[in-house]
Amino acid sequence: MVGRAEMILDIRYLFLRLGQALLVLLLAFTAAFILLSLIPGDGVTARFADPALGLSPDQIAQIRTETGADESWISRYFLSLGGFLTGDFGFSVQTGSAVSTIIAAALPSTAVLALSGFVSALVLAVVIAVLATYGPFAWLRKLLDSVPSLFISIPVFWLGILLIQIFSFQLGFVSVVSPGPAEALVLPTLTVAVPLSAPIAQVLIRSITDVRASGFVKVTSAKGASELWILVHTVARNAVLPGLTIIGLVFGELVAGAVVTETVFGRNGIGQITAQAVTHRDNPILLAVVVIATLAYVIINLIVDLLYPVIDVRLRTAPGTASAGKKQADEHTRRALSTTAASVGVDLDWDESHESPGAPETPGASTMKGRDS
Repeated sequence: MVGRAEMILDIRYLFLRLGQALLVLLLAFTAAFILLSLIPGDGVTARFADPALGLSPDQIAQIRTETGADESWISRYFLSLGGFLTGDFGFSVQTGSAVSTIIAAALPSTAVLALSGFVSALVLAVVIAVLATYGPFAWLRKLLDSVPSLFISIPVFWLGILLIQIFSFQLGFVSVVSPGPAEALVLPTLTVAVPLSAPIAQVLIRSITDVRASGFVKVTSAKGASELWILVHTVARNAVLPGLTIIGLVFGELVAGAVVTETVFGRNGIGQITAQAVTHRDNPILLAVVVIATLAYVIINLIVDLLYPVIDVRLRTAPGTASAGKKQADEHTRRALSTTAASVGVDLDWDESHESPGAPETPGASTMKGRDS
């Protein structure tokens, strides 16, 4: 019965998260549509009112009628919303092409850049966090601890220009004039990865430091485990959850960084068409870009939420399903840990002051404090 109740609660949680995701998408679409509608002028006027085209006022009025530019904003809102629900993003005011076709052509380049930048940022963040907490010298640890603060303050466009100046013009390592597919990805990837790695590294450094100070790590160290074994098997698994959270939160920064980077390096991707759409007031493209970026952000955060129980077994039981048998098992776990700690000369105190009466007990609900005897 308990297992069936947990499964029902998990399904309810999944549907709740899906409902929240749909609500976020609707709010993002609505906010983007309203903000774009409040800007004076429109794309049709900007495109066809140019005297060089030689169009008469009647012809311009006819174009506005055919494109729906003269409709009220509420009518245009529901027409656009209905189109998005059916996969019809409309047509570009500037080129007349279908927005879905333009997005589909630009998306692969942006996806490759975002993926390579994201993976590089993770690797860079992990290296900085490990060296900042396990580095061989105090001065090196202190220096690396301040690196994330420096990285997060660097503007993306300035970093891209700086990398081009140093690695292309000065050192000649990477060409920016007719480079190959792999070579053209090197500097843009670094431009995206460096600022993105900063918040991830900051969270990992604090998380690793807190986990290393925990009682169970002291017990493991007292039993003779090496620092490397403790890092891989104990510290990393317990420190990854805060890092996983921040990864989901910084995805918006990844999208923004990719857009700016593509503009700096002249890559044909979402960033390039977004910059052109802003210049020409091409609202259908801007609206589609906002919705697609929001959709990607929602999906990433949904995946992160669903990964929590996979990484931490304490989160696999939904609140309210704890039983007397589970409580007894928790008590046995405490006694076993206390006995093991005593055998290696470590005395553990269990701090339960923060537990509220009637709250379900979990193995992580209490805090162990270890002190050498």
